[in-house]
Amino acid sequence: MRLCVVVFMGLWLPFVAWAGNLPIPEQGPALRLQGSNTIGAALGPALVRGLMEDQGLLRVSSEITGRDNEQRIIGLTADGRRVEVDIAAHGSSTGFTALKQASADLAASSRPIKDSELKELSPLGDLKSPAAEQVIAIDGLAIILHSSNPLRQLDTVQLARIFSGEAKTWESVGGTGGPIHLYARDEQSGTYDTFKELVLSRQGKRLDPAARRFESSEQLSDAVSQDPQGIGFIGLPYVRQAKALAIVDGASQPMLPLNHLIATEDYPLSRRLFFYLPPWGTNPWATALVEFTQSDKGQAIVAANGFIAQTVQAMAVTPNALMPEGYQALSRHAQRLTVNFRFEEGSASLDNKAHQDLSRVLDYIKQHGKADRRVTLVGFGDAKDDPARADLLSKLRAMAVRRELVKYGVALREVRGFGALMPVAANSEDEGRVRNRRVEVWVY
Repeated sequence: MRLCVVVFMGLWLPFVAWAGNLPIPEQGPALRLQGSNTIGAALGPALVRGLMEDQGLLRVSSEITGRDNEQRIIGLTADGRRVEVDIAAHGSSTGFTALKQASADLAASSRPIKDSELKELSPLGDLKSPAAEQVIAIDGLAIILHSSNPLRQLDTVQLARIFSGEAKTWESVGGTGGPIHLYARDEQSGTYDTFKELVLSRQGKRLDPAARRFESSEQLSDAVSQDPQGIGFIGLPYVRQAKALAIVDGASQPMLPLNHLIATEDYPLSRRLFFYLPPWGTNPWATALVEFTQSDKGQAIVAANGFIAQTVQAMAVTPNALMPEGYQALSRHAQRLTVNFRFEEGSASLDNKAHQDLSRVLDYIKQHGKADRRVTLVGFGDAKDDPARADLLSKLRAMAVRRELVKYGVALREVRGFGALMPVAANSEDEGRVRNRRVEVWVY
């Protein structure tokens, strides 16, 4: 055993043993993870257990702390020393508050960090930098009903009317069943923040105060599945015994929360799940958990817990009459990768997830022998007053991705732009326009 000292958030902490390559504190937890219930209920603990086992710890297990939505993961070193990781899952905003108060080492969030939080946490470094803002999985907000409800789809405008209390009966949205009963996550929840941003705020509405609120995703889902008049929103792994609806946004086609539509973020209520790693004074266990999560082992755990892993795969696309002819031809001869490149808002620069995905796409291209003119990039954009301008901008976005791939020796077969065709979101708001500005990757 040897003594070393690690600097974390300005404090000198003594570490007296090592687990694999990671130091173990003399007392207290090796890592404190706080934030999103969507992540912290099951995915976060599973990733921590995976990291501990990867570090060679033995008898890794969970302990109940006696506090709701909190747990401790423990493991033992070969010489019997106990290693602890504390996880608190009270909502995304609580993770950022805990970072500010130095009561957490890593924040889990089911929404992007807000500008106000970014400013408050600036003493810890830039949490929007690529190293700090880590997309760990893709999730879809499922709109859930009782299994007996005959309704099959709703659009985002109808959803806003329902959850604001304007549409009070199922008959008012084309269904049957009388009064609508609303179920929603609590104010601290990133799931609620995402729903509010993607549905309510876009229509200038607020959640009906009569909605029943839940801190627990599982309890909300189970309540809807027992109420024939109920409707709720939930993260994808928590559909459980309820029924998920197809969702329409603007001119998009109805989309169920299916894995491939969420992986590409085409599904209207898809969202990213994050770890936020403070750049300054970082706990080595926090860094290790992020790196493990982004690895193939970590992404396999993401998939095993019901979320959508970022592992790149090729998928067949069935052509249909709603597609442009050139896109139909492409779908008959090539396969689409399960990733879309997207861009920073108001910019032609790839966003943080796109930079992470770039290495994954490159690995796929090289492992499958596609580097020599077997890749086509397809760009899309938001509607413009001049369709020719939309066509040009969509191709320029594809060219931006081409430049990155060419740097690593990929010779492309073709770069195409389809302008504002095939929207996946409404163009009426910034959020929808950003989602429509995307680049698909196809392989032959």
